Amino acid sequence: MSEPTDHYFAAEPATPEERRSIEVTLDGRRFTLTTARGVYSPDRLDPGTAVLLHGAPDPSPTGDLLDIGCGWGPISLTLALRSPAARVWGVDVNRRSLDLSRANAAAAHVDNTTFCEPDDVPDDVRFATIWSNPPIHVGKAALHALLERWLPRLADDGVAHLVVQKHLGSDSLQRWINEQDWGLTCTRLSSAKAFRILEVRRA
Repeated sequence: MSEPTDHYFAAEPATPEERRSIEVTLDGRRFTLTTARGVYSPDRLDPGTAVLLHGAPDPSPTGDLLDIGCGWGPISLTLALRSPAARVWGVDVNRRSLDLSRANAAAAHVDNTTFCEPDDVPDDVRFATIWSNPPIHVGKAALHALLERWLPRLADDGVAHLVVQKHLGSDSLQRWINEQDWGLTCTRLSSAKAFRILEVRRA
């Protein structure tokens, strides 16, 4: 059972770090990675993230790829493993998460990742692929502001995949994205294990 993660969206989590090692399989390869308290899903690969990694189409092989809310790094690392010629950006407001992601990228021997706070991503970067298990629990207003910041930065032929639990508002989030004046369209790609993968691309 996961620990409470009340502080995973804080810049400096109040909980003691207490790092620990976990075994995870990413892109068919087994890794020993490091997690800690105060980050999202510290004791396992989150089920929603697992659904996204299994069900999303392959990311762009080149260009800039984005993981919104990278946590300890499983989505970013999978993007980097699948697209070694691309540049992967993992963004998070939680500095503990960023430190863990950097350590885990080193442990996985991937060198095409950049983990940083959102303001550190250059404004002119456009993304060929965006993957995210977005932080639904930050509240609707903060979630919408987060997606409003990143989804319009899709490249012309870019595509985003978001995984959202059905009972936590996947259908309403799909409708909301389609109502925005971003020139984007959001459809449901698939459903699995109480999660839906939403696909967002240029209309």
